[in-house]
Amino acid sequence: MDTAQLDATFSALADPTRRAILTRLKSGEATVMELAAPFAMSQPAISKHLKVLERAGLISRGRDAQRRPCRLEPMRLKEATDWLEDYRDFWEANFQQLDTLLDELKDGS
Repeated sequence: MDTAQLDATFSALADPTRRAILTRLKSGEATVMELAAPFAMSQPAISKHLKVLERAGLISRGRDAQRRPCRLEPMRLKEATDWLEDYRDFWEANFQQLDTLLDELKDGS
């Protein structure tokens, strides 16, 4: 996995506005104006967030006549999830060892 790409993904996901945009795009493509509607910020500010998401590969922008709809690109999220999954396995193994130790201590008392 490309470290720079993973860094860009997590950096993009660090912002709550960008996460909210991704959540909205789960239900289908949307224009910049549609994405900006629920936020108390200007359209240029939303566009900056979209550029970060686009550079990270989390969204793409198409062209449909006069519209430039944004759509979710789930592959980058899968790569981040796969990376996190390695740590989940690690922690689950550690918790299992802790459970075993606690059971042994409980049985020994």
